[in-house]
Amino acid sequence: MTLTTPALLFPAISLLLLAYTNRFLVLAQLTRKLADEVRDQGQEAAARQILLLRKRISLTKRMQLAGVLSFLLCTLSMFALFLEWTLPGVWLFGISLVCLSVSLIYSFWEILLSTDALSVQLQDIEDLWRAAGRGKRRDEESS
Repeated sequence: MTLTTPALLFPAISLLLLAYTNRFLVLAQLTRKLADEVRDQGQEAAARQILLLRKRISLTKRMQLAGVLSFLLCTLSMFALFLEWTLPGVWLFGISLVCLSVSLIYSFWEILLSTDALSVQLQDIEDLWRAAGRGKRRDEESS
């Protein structure tokens, strides 16, 4: 294996970490917004949203840690290969790939939870809409 092999992974990991940071910022923004809604209205759906947010934040932390570890190991792999320590370089690169895979699995799991959170939000909007009588009229029109 040459020095260029782990170097090819370098930009991909950097972009991945940037995407993870953006997801974390969105979660922080959602958490603040939800906290304001709970203070203002005390919505029942907020409790379900809070549980999903806690899980998503935990997963985001894990995927960021695995991504950073992958980046670090990839860097160490390149350093080992630079020093012509081939076997440690190959092992470090392999472990880096495993960490990257773990990070992507956590990302996939977080995406699934985020779609669940959107479903909870949509259900809450539909319930409010029906409670206001709008859903009833539309149901009557379709019959």
